[in-house]
Amino acid sequence: MALGRALSVAVAGVDGQLVEIEADIGQGLPSVNLVGLPDAALQESRNRVRSAVANIGEKWPDGRVILALSPATLPKLGSVYDLALAVAVLDASGAVPGERLSKTVMLGELALDGRVRRVKGILPAVIAARNAGVPAVVVPADAVAEAALVEGVEVLGATGLRAVVAWLRGEGSLLEPDRVVAGAVVPCGDLSDVVGQDEARWALEVAAAGGHHLLLTGPPGIGKTMLAQRLPGLLPPLTENEALEVTAIHSLAGTLSAEQPLMTTAPFVAPHHSASVTAMIGGGSPMARPGAVSRAHRGVLFLDECAELGTKVLEALRTPLEEGEVRIARRDGVARFPARFQLVLAANPCPCAPARDVDCICAPLARRRYLGKLSGPLLDRIDIWVRMHGHTGAAFAETEAEGSAAVAERVAQARQRAVERWRSDGWSTNAEVPGHVLRQRIRLPAESVAPIETALRSGRMSARGADRAVRVAWTVCDLRGGDLPSAQDVLSALNFRQRGAQ
Repeated sequence: MALGRALSVAVAGVDGQLVEIEADIGQGLPSVNLVGLPDAALQESRNRVRSAVANIGEKWPDGRVILALSPATLPKLGSVYDLALAVAVLDASGAVPGERLSKTVMLGELALDGRVRRVKGILPAVIAARNAGVPAVVVPADAVAEAALVEGVEVLGATGLRAVVAWLRGEGSLLEPDRVVAGAVVPCGDLSDVVGQDEARWALEVAAAGGHHLLLTGPPGIGKTMLAQRLPGLLPPLTENEALEVTAIHSLAGTLSAEQPLMTTAPFVAPHHSASVTAMIGGGSPMARPGAVSRAHRGVLFLDECAELGTKVLEALRTPLEEGEVRIARRDGVARFPARFQLVLAANPCPCAPARDVDCICAPLARRRYLGKLSGPLLDRIDIWVRMHGHTGAAFAETEAEGSAAVAERVAQARQRAVERWRSDGWSTNAEVPGHVLRQRIRLPAESVAPIETALRSGRMSARGADRAVRVAWTVCDLRGGDLPSAQDVLSALNFRQRGAQ
């Protein structure tokens, strides 16, 4: 009887856990038994691994082979364990020494000819290996650049099982990562492309400076989509930790580029209005995958024609908006995905959507029902509402509108003021600050909050809406360079919450 060991990683959500793979070769009829809660894809790996080992010229054991994945109670999903299973069997048969193998995590799917194929979730798996104290990780050659984003662990790339076996024997070397190339900046247009709409442009600047959610309503062709698409160009670049966090999510989703794996700019995600709850929030079987809200983490989630989305889809946004996280429960556990994004909603005022309100042919009940899909609790979580109107002749104005660069500079300065104010608490934008902190730690003058108090007493605003108005007031204050929101700043914030109903 011979025993071999190898290491791999199981990823659930954005969290990974080290998995130990044991291979036992015993007497009996030739067979391969896989234990440790494997899914269907992992069960099929028995045939892939056996063919890969034989096709690189190594001998597969003649007896009974038992492959155990520990912890046994943790579900094992996917084909990421193929490489580790193969080298564990070769270790048990004495074909490779175990010195390097015991200190290395193996990740990758095997082809029948022994090639190592890329799998999803390499980045969170490497992070989990580093956190577990493993000094080295072997990944598919196509994923070397992605894995190299993690510092504190040696990353090596393998094109095939034969190269891994030679490296374990000390007879060859594996690929080492080159300099990591940052993700390319995706052109999102310039704010100067939007003509007129001064009120909406100012609202977009406030939303970018404070990380606030935004609702744009108005007739078609007025510039709602253009404004939303230019919001990422106003946001500051992602910090190092944010970039790694966003990249890990897109690694799980399989949307990373092999040439430029690191995402350094705020993502922009715009799902179609026919998207399901699973596509929006995340899910799937047997392994939960990140949805649109998680792929928009630290960026912008734009829902165009939001009144056309299903009511269940819209209501499912309420928890991520409040908590900045998605937790998807499955039979075998809970997958957690971060989802702290800026929501931008765009909608026509009614189904017929005329260029002028006087031309509307919809019945009053139809108009109310159209935007009625946006429930009160959901609208209460939107900080800024803007009703956009047409401007005759704006497209032929002689002066060019202000561009994104100038606005982004003001946004960066305002965000820096917010970072300095909330640094000790770890918040980077005003939108992240809890309401009780705004009410208790830094009290605004009585004359400044008087309009909010009046709105609360009259029932025109909820306590959540009052907290969001104060957050917007702080952002307006930061944009003008003030130290404390004035009464005018508070009135501006309240005005933002009333324009959408006009």
